[in-house]
Amino acid sequence: MTFTVNATDGLNITAPAAATLSATTPGNDSTGQLGVVTVTDERSTLNTTWEATVTSTPFTTGAGTPAETIGAALVDYAPGAAINPVNGPFTAGTPGNLGAPLVAFSRASGDGNNSVSWNPTLTANVPAAAVAGTYTGTVTHSVA
Repeated sequence: MTFTVNATDGLNITAPAAATLSATTPGNDSTGQLGVVTVTDERSTLNTTWEATVTSTPFTTGAGTPAETIGAALVDYAPGAAINPVNGPFTAGTPGNLGAPLVAFSRASGDGNNSVSWNPTLTANVPAAAVAGTYTGTVTHSVA
């Protein structure tokens, strides 16, 4: 007798399309949770390792040339704890600023399908020289 086990799917990450941080004033922080980010690994293989990273664009407001900007290095990212982990182990990344790519979560060992979610906190350190307005930027999660 023989049988075959097929892979269910691949390695995927999902994240909220939009989030809003708290309102603040120049020289203070704007903070909030991004919403649940989930990695689903259905490659069904031995030694299924992966690393989820997060990056950010600068945050801008206004239609001026140039637009008013708060750089990504002034935005802190803290991944928080694992939510609903399946077939770990998983490791949360070290909190830090988004001036360079950060590891959000990872899986360094294990076999078979697995998944984990987390709800990161973002904190924008708004400079005292910032102008009033609604600042918009893009936070991107990827997994490989």
